[in-house]
Amino acid sequence: MDVYPYLGDRDEVNDAADLIRRFGEAACGEAAARADASRDLGNVVHFCRWRQIERLVLLLSVKKVLGTVH
Repeated sequence: MDVYPYLGDRDEVNDAADLIRRFGEAACGEAAARADASRDLGNVVHFCRWRQIERLVLLLSVKKVLGTVH
């Protein structure tokens, strides 16, 4: 994965965890759908937020360590 999400606050992590809990493997698709809905409404802030949450859900689904380990 080459793109790491930008997280503006802890609420985005909580939202990602909630999507994973509620939707399982479909969580990434749900975040993308929410981003698309926000874009269609012209809400660029929520569009970007849900896109980052989508990236975080994808990152959390990877089974190997990414980046450096300290």
